[in-house]
Amino acid sequence: MAELNTGDGGGGKGGKKVRSKKSNSKVDLTAMVDLAFLLITFFMLTTSLSKPQSMDLGMPDKSKPGEQTLVPDFRSMTILIGDNNKIKWYLGQIATPMEGPKDSSYGKAGIRQAIIAKTKSAIEGSGDPKKGLIVIIKATKKSNYKNLIDILDEMAITNVPTYAISDISPAEIALLEK
Repeated sequence: MAELNTGDGGGGKGGKKVRSKKSNSKVDLTAMVDLAFLLITFFMLTTSLSKPQSMDLGMPDKSKPGEQTLVPDFRSMTILIGDNNKIKWYLGQIATPMEGPKDSSYGKAGIRQAIIAKTKSAIEGSGDPKKGLIVIIKATKKSNYKNLIDILDEMAITNVPTYAISDISPAEIALLEK
């Protein structure tokens, strides 16, 4: 191996070795902090934030107030939402229902199955796939918000093209309380 002599040690003048002072090494972190803030700023500005999910609602046209559209009874299904997760549905009008009122439950085996069956029969009855089932959702003041959202989710799952949320009549409240 090779050895490097610098000429200040050893046997020359006085025989003492000159040692250099050891100083504490300091690392300047200013550049690293600047880089960290630049990276944080870059990722904050380029990241897309999660967008709130909302349901599109089609509101009725208000240009013609009081005008009513007549719908055949076999195409209109009314879903009544009561307190304590109670749900009833009927087909047609409350005074002369074509089918129902029937108790149901939320989910796949309950209201979803009824909606799918009535959608198929409404399309078969009208002969036109565009003229499917129209669902009217009516909730009491004692019903909870979760149940209304569950029914709106069922509308999206079963692809019901036309549905509306309406006020509940006293006759329908009495029907729910039976």
